[in-house]
Amino acid sequence: LEESRKYKKYSKELKERALQDYLSGKYSQMEISKKYELTNRTVFKLWINKYNNHREITATPKGMRQSMTKGRTTSLNERIEIVQYCIAQNNDYHKAAETYQVSYNQVYQWVRKYESGGENALQDARGRKKPASDLTPEDRIKLEMKKLEAENERLRAENAFLKKLEELERRRY
Repeated sequence: LEESRKYKKYSKELKERALQDYLSGKYSQMEISKKYELTNRTVFKLWINKYNNHREITATPKGMRQSMTKGRTTSLNERIEIVQYCIAQNNDYHKAAETYQVSYNQVYQWVRKYESGGENALQDARGRKKPASDLTPEDRIKLEMKKLEAENERLRAENAFLKKLEELERRRY
């Protein structure tokens, strides 16, 4: 009898040793896979991705781990609170996501925005246009061109409609 190679459990310590060996630069992914008798190199690549994305390295669980929660609406103050909590926890995104019942990815994105642009970067600006006073002359020209193109398209459609209506009326008589 051969041991099944389809699903194998790995301890947290083994994963960390394998990652440390890889990060030392002494071994390739393939060499690590052979050294630690991994089922294949893809398994190790997943661990590397987890490490690079600042995810917690854990032992292979018996069941699926809940890492995503259903999205919910958050206020600006709540996003700031979540980001500050995450930073205070040494960027433990998973813990912040579980504590505040938001997705891991959302916490990660908020922290990145906060670090690059401060509290103002966390504002939800979807669907908002810049005020006319903030536009550069080039932006104003582009905006005017878009308005004219939209009006031209509307007039073309109106002309086509009127021509079709006129044709239908002629056929009726």
